[in-house]
Amino acid sequence: MITPSSNSVLEPVTAAMLAASPAVTAHFARLRVTEIALEAPALGQFDPGHMLPAAELLADAKVDAIAWNGTSASWLGIERDTSLCAAITERTGIPATTSTLACLEAIKCGDAKRIGLVTPYTDDVQKRIGEVWGRSGVACHAERHLGLRDNFAFGTVDAQPIAEMIRAVAAEDCDAVVILCTNLNGAGIAATLERELDVLILDSVAVTLWQSLRIAAADAGDLAAWGRIFREARFRT
Repeated sequence: MITPSSNSVLEPVTAAMLAASPAVTAHFARLRVTEIALEAPALGQFDPGHMLPAAELLADAKVDAIAWNGTSASWLGIERDTSLCAAITERTGIPATTSTLACLEAIKCGDAKRIGLVTPYTDDVQKRIGEVWGRSGVACHAERHLGLRDNFAFGTVDAQPIAEMIRAVAAEDCDAVVILCTNLNGAGIAATLERELDVLILDSVAVTLWQSLRIAAADAGDLAAWGRIFREARFRT
């Protein structure tokens, strides 16, 4: 996992998810990311030239999959991640994915049509995500966002406001809710809210792990308690 440097959520959550899967281990390299905005300095944090050295260092650990555990292509353009994954595999020989690509794949596997988008981001970033996802064929049916810019601050948001946003978009007749941010702590409440609301909930951290396990050909059966994506046959390879 290539991890945003100011992210405090995805590493402990990924470790907790894998606690029941001793045959699978997660390894992390950090990339400097401190804010999410559309200004040039913030966008420059995600230059592939910064990510590829981190991928090469992870390859030294003989990992079976490499993931950019961040959602930046959702506002930079999906092609950024497809190109990044190709470059990582070319350099390392290891299959690669990203959080954004994993979310889009999970939406496809779940045959979801009406997507509710929950994020911590600002108005302009949220608007851009809707445009980028729309061009990829995924229309956002409903959305809620917190208006935050500081990446570290995302990880301090309590479960209650995240749950409230999920309930709000689900109430607008969504058949899937995407928690789009790998520093927003939604994985722990996803399964409970799926049962309450009868809606598929795709948390970015969980979905990135799901897709990483798939491309590594690893068994994710022990993760069923974390939500439908790990439990239902339609999400299996």
